[in-house]
Formats: sequence, structure tokens, C-alpha cells
Amino acid sequence: MSAIKLPPPDLPTAERAQDDTLQEWVYKQLRHAIMTGHFVPGHSVTIRGVAEMLGVSLMPVREALRRLVAERALELLANRRVTVPRMTPAKLDELCAARIALETLAAIRALPAIDAERLAELRRIDAEVDVALAAGDVPTYLEKNQEFHLTLYRAGDSQVLIPLIESLWLQFGPFMRMVLGRIGASYVLDRHAEALAAIERKDALAVRLAIEGDIRDGMGSIGQEELLNSLQAVGTERPRLARRSAAANAAEPQGS
Repeated sequence: MSAIKLPPPDLPTAERAQDDTLQEWVYKQLRHAIMTGHFVPGHSVTIRGVAEMLGVSLMPVREALRRLVAERALELLANRRVTVPRMTPAKLDELCAARIALETLAAIRALPAIDAERLAELRRIDAEVDVALAAGDVPTYLEKNQEFHLTLYRAGDSQVLIPLIESLWLQFGPFMRMVLGRIGASYVLDRHAEALAAIERKDALAVRLAIEGDIRDGMGSIGQEELLNSLQAVGTERPRLARRSAAANAAEPQGS
């Protein structure tokens, strides 16, 4: 099993849009970095450190961190230290349930608006997901997987669902990055091909089942033991679980 890889010293950044203030640009870079797991659970995030990574002054970083704490992507501790929140089994279960509820709804609402051009774009992104999985490239896999889902959901032009979904990814991304850093991306299962076929048929029920299965399989493929090891690795108390038969585990899929 490979060791957890620490984030690189510099944040991956996108070019600043003309209508973005420096403060907004810093916020977007940090938000994307958290969502894709650039910072792992328990990682301290300092104003000065982020400012040096992005090559900006302290003020826009301070405001970005304040916003991300309000969104629960980061946590302000009693000693004023800002960290990426640690995961717990209960929180993980809740995040999985919320993702399934919101993302299946977003996919179904987007379905009527997906034309041949958008479907081709989804196929292109999914091919990049497959390349990342084959190469064991965890950071690229997480980024492209999120791009696939967002490209699908944004076709529905939802002003409510997309921000809610992204807020869940902000809380889930760091932990997923850490787990896959331990076990590798080869363990990941995805249901994108199934979703694409359902989209092409305009089959809403099949789309819902494919997205739900994709979320469940994404975490179910990790396995209960590895999940508990990863929770323990970031300082979360390992819960006591009763032994279950393989048949019982198969009958009750784990969330993603």
C-alpha cells in the first residue's frame, strides 16, 4: 500500500477572468483546490502559506478563508487555526445520502436539455476519466470525474441544486483524495458508460439509477476495512463494527 502523498507546494490555478476581482479569484482557486482534495483532512491552512502559493497579499486570502469556513469547507478551531475538517462515519453516511438525493435530481432535470453536442462533451470527459483511472492518476481522476458530473448537471441550468452539490463536494473531496491516495485509483468503479447510454435514450429512470449507482459504487469500491483505516489515519476514532457476512454486505451497498 502506498503512502499518502502530501499536496504539492503550489496550488493549481486557473487564469483570472476579466470580471473577477482578485479576492474572487483567490476564493475560486482555494475552493477548487479543496473540492479536488488538494488539502487532506486535518491539514492546516494558513493565510501566509496560501498567499505565498498564489503570489498574492494576505487580505484576499483572509477573506477567502472566511467564506470557506462559512461554507463548512474549512473549520476554524478554538486556537484560531484553520483546518480541513476531519471525516467521521456518520458525516460520511450523511454526505452520501445527500449527494444521491441532489445529484439524481439534478441529472433528471438536466436530461431534456442535453443535446448531441453536450452528449459528445460528456463522452470526451469520460474518456479522460478512463485515462486517469488506467494511469492511477488520482488528482486528475477526481478533477475529471467532477467535471463530468457538473457538465451533466449544469445542462439543467439550476440556480439552486448546483451550489448545494458543490458544497457537498467541498466536504467530501479532501477525504476521497486521501483514501484514493492510500489505495490507488484502480479500485474505483464508475457508472458513466451506463449513464451516457441512458442519456442518449432519454431514459430518466435509467439516468437516476446510473448516477445513484455511480455515487454508491465510488465509495463501495473502497471497502469497509480501508474506509476505517483511512478514518483512523486522520485521527477519527475507529468505530466498533459487528462482523457481517459477505451476503449481507452484498445486499446493502455502501454509499459514495
